Parts: sequence; C-alpha cells; structure tokens
Amino acid sequence: MDSRYQKLAETLVEYSIEVEPGEKVLVEATEIPREFTTTLIRTIHEAGGMPVVLLKDLRIQRELLRCASEAQMELVGRAETAYIEGVQGYIGARGSSNVSELGDVPADRMKIYESHVWKPVHIDRRVPNTKWVVLRWPSGSMAQLSQMSTERFEDFYFDVCTMDYARMSKAMEPLQALMETTDRVRLVAPDTDLTFSIKGIPAILCDGHRNIPDGEVYTAPVRESVNGTIRYNVPSLYRGVTHEGIRLRFEKGRIVEGSSSATDHLTQVLDADEGARYIGEFAIGFNPFITCPMKDILFDEKIAGSIHLTPGNAYKEANNGNQSQIHWDLVLMMDPASGGGELYFDDRLIRKDGRFVIDELEGLNPERLK
Repeated sequence: MDSRYQKLAETLVEYSIEVEPGEKVLVEATEIPREFTTTLIRTIHEAGGMPVVLLKDLRIQRELLRCASEAQMELVGRAETAYIEGVQGYIGARGSSNVSELGDVPADRMKIYESHVWKPVHIDRRVPNTKWVVLRWPSGSMAQLSQMSTERFEDFYFDVCTMDYARMSKAMEPLQALMETTDRVRLVAPDTDLTFSIKGIPAILCDGHRNIPDGEVYTAPVRESVNGTIRYNVPSLYRGVTHEGIRLRFEKGRIVEGSSSATDHLTQVLDADEGARYIGEFAIGFNPFITCPMKDILFDEKIAGSIHLTPGNAYKEANNGNQSQIHWDLVLMMDPASGGGELYFDDRLIRKDGRFVIDELEGLNPERLK
C-alpha cells in the first residue's frame, strides 16, 4: 500500500470530516485509483464509520449530460438526494484524464443538470447538512496544466494535501476576527478598482475541513454594495471551457458588463439566472505551497497572495441572500510577478503585493506557514 495514500486518507477521514463511530460516509469517487478508494474504505471502517461508495466516470457523465432531459435529471437528483440524506459525512474525490471532458456539453443541458442535481443535491443538502470534503486527484492533465512533470506534480500534490492544517488554522484566526469587524473593502490592481462592504456577514475559516488542499478565509459582500471593475488574471476552466482575462464591471452589486477570451460562454453563464450576476463569495487565499495557477479551482483559489470574488450562490454560513445555480470562483493574484495589488479594510492597507503587512496577520505569510 502506498504510504502517501494512507496519510491522505487519514487526513480526510480523521481531520477533515472527523468520522465518529456509527457515522455513515458517502465516498463519491470519480476516476480515482482503486487502491485509494479501498484505502479510504478501510480508513473509514477503522474510525468506526460505515462507508458507502458511488463510482463515476466523466466520459459516461458527458454522454448522460449531452442527452439530458428534465425527467432524466429529476430521477438522478432524487437518487443522489437519497444518498446524501442517508449519510453524515461526504468525501468527494474527483479525477479526470481530460479536464475539458465536459467542454462540448450544450449549455442548456448543463443548466438542466445544475437545476435538478448539482444545486438540490450539493448546494442545498450536502453543503449545509453533512460534514464534507472534496479534493481533486492528481493526473497527467493536471501536471500539464501546472507545467510540471507527472512525478514532480504528484510530489507537490501530496505535500500540499497533507500539510499541517491544524497549525494553519490557528494562524487564520486573526484574519477571521478582522474580517468580521470590517465594513469597507477595496481591491486595487492593474485594471482593477473595486469596492464593497462585508459588514455583518460572518467570515469562515477554510482549514482543511471542506477542501483539500485548503487555505482561505471567506465571507460575502453585501449584495448590492459591489461597485467598480475587476480583471482576473488567473485562467478559469468552467464547464469545460477555458477563460482568460475575465473582466467584470459592477453597478450596485450587479455585473453590468463582462468579457473574456470566451465572452459568449461567459455571458451564457452570467445569464443562467438573476443571482449569477451578483457576488456570493469574497475570499482571501494564502496556501504557502500553491504559488502558480493550474486551472483547477480547488488549487487556484488557495494561491498564496490571491483573492477570489465569486459570481453566483452564497454559502449558508456566510449568506448575503444571493441565490443561484452558479458558483464560479474567479481568482486575482496580487503578487509582484502578477502585477501586484493592494487590499484595504476600512481604508487600512492590509496586504500589498500578496503579503500581509500588519503585525497580527504576519503569521499567514508563506515563510511562516511552511
């Protein structure tokens, strides 16, 4: 048995969702090595839990979605709801040999899936009602996107996914406290000058109990408070389509103008429903091992020195009232190599060029977390 598999399984089972005796845990494994899935099953059993496994394959999923009907997806939604409502924990381990496998699924069919499966099963039930964690599995396509050899990428992957998240969690607490006493936020970077309020909305620690890898604190803007322009500098892969240079302009919280290297697709996403043109999440990323984009949002949204501002649905834990079937994390890196940038809380400079510059947040800079 690969010792790295065992260490990662223990991180997920014992730390991330903290399986207790008698709890039922759904393992949703998409194109994951059989050996890791069996390691997860064994580790859940050893913690006293009861594992249930749902296996998926993206090529099969693509074919189902390309011919999706309302009745078909309603049936899938009911079946997967039964799984979620029957368990206390969820581990979503997601792999793919082709990150663009769903890229040619028509937008109207994706909307049917998101309306009848993704939102009711995951957003409405799994997220608020279970202990859950999701992770991507390393693959050759991920290594290519990160411009690493397969071996080097796998070493990086297991290092970042099994880091000391408990230690990171302690260092995050001052940022959480500061965000919960802040009203006005301003982001300044190349082609970016954006303001909004986060007053009265909780700040949530992401310390390995929801995503692996992890390393962010998130909240949400007051829904109608976002004004100005932001240009994201991290490529985004969404519904199988890659977007470069996404630029959004806001008036009273609403996205009134948007462009990217795939503007037509961007517009389709933003027009999915009314909530898709409002922001549901604002987060600050600081994982010290993640320093460059790899077109995988579970990694990119944690990049050290980054923020992400998310069109679409707000999380229940930091709820600004925005509802949508969309939740699209878009990332802005603010380190010097990416053009730099400044983050202000109530007109106080908090972070400059990706580094925290106030004493109480120094512990979140990369050299302190490694």
